[in-house]
Formats: sequence, C-alpha cells, structure tokens
Amino acid sequence: MTCNVPTMLTWLRILLIPVFVGAFYLPTDSQSLDVISAHWVNVTATAIFAIAAFTDWLDGYLARKLNQTSSFGAFLDPVADKLMVAAALIVLVEFDRVGAIVALIIIGREIAISALREWMAGEGHSGSVGVAMIGKVKTAVQMVAILFLLYWDNIDLAAFGIVRTKTIGHVLIDIAAFLTLLSMAYYMKAVLPKIKAK
Repeated sequence: MTCNVPTMLTWLRILLIPVFVGAFYLPTDSQSLDVISAHWVNVTATAIFAIAAFTDWLDGYLARKLNQTSSFGAFLDPVADKLMVAAALIVLVEFDRVGAIVALIIIGREIAISALREWMAGEGHSGSVGVAMIGKVKTAVQMVAILFLLYWDNIDLAAFGIVRTKTIGHVLIDIAAFLTLLSMAYYMKAVLPKIKAK
C-alpha cells in the first residue's frame, strides 16, 4: 500500500468521520455550564467537516504538485469523500435538518455511480464515466449546503443583517439534490450505448 502525504490526508479525512459524528452526541444544555452548548456542538461539527472538505482539495493538489499519485490513493479518495458526505447527511436527517428523501437521492446516486464506474472500468471504458463539470458543481453546492445545515444557527452580521443559515442550507441542498438527479441522467446517457451493446 502506498503511503505518502496525499494518502495520509485521505486517511485523516476518514478518521475525522467518527469525531465529526461523535460531536453531535456530546451532552448539551443551553443553561448548564457543565456541558457544551448546542451552538458550540454545531460550530465544532461544522469546523470538523470544513477541515475534512479542505483535506479533500489539499490531497488532490499535493498529489499533483508532488507527483505522488497512486492507484490506491485514486481508489481511497472518493471513498473517503462519500463516507464523509453520507455520515453528514445521516446525522442531519436524524436531527431533522434534512429530509430523508433528499439524503436518499444524494447517497443513492453516489452508490450507483460508484458501482457504474467500477463496472465500466472492468469493461475497459472507465473514461465514459469520468468526472463531468455538472458533477463538480453538484459537489460544490452540496458541500456548502451541508456546512450551512451543520452550523444551523443564524449569523448576525450587524450592519449586514441576519444570515439565515437554515433557509440557505435548505435551498442549497434542494438544488444539490436536483443537480444529483441531473448528473445521474448525464452519466447514464453517456454509458447507455455501451450497456445496450452488451
């Protein structure tokens, strides 16, 4: 197994998942000083997810910059991404911040596309399901939406007014779900001729 800086960052992202999930199950009470406030649980979870999202960009950048790409790293990176997003969505569903249908659409698409990519790679057509621009836009919108929904509390920017993170998060996650379906249709259209040819 190749062990380099980008791969270690990917492993760090995976290791952050139980820490991220565990933050939501810390004892909270807005009145007591003996436990963490619900606000700080939100801030902590948001910060952990933001760090994980940053390592996703950083490991890819370093892999190219340091020429430390590997087949294992190429396999592990999307696995870590999908695990982190799935963990976040499941937690958000449990705490009633995201609808189960939206979470199912996003997680289901990731599983389906991963399986499709694996099958197409086995058939020698891995380029047919490469990452498309719509997939990148979907991922960006999805990550920003999750950050807003994890933070949850409104932000008072004084002169600029109140930023309603719940509303923004819900709008963005709905857009992400729509883009998820759109990107799924795009990938299916790309591979359908090859499926029919079998």
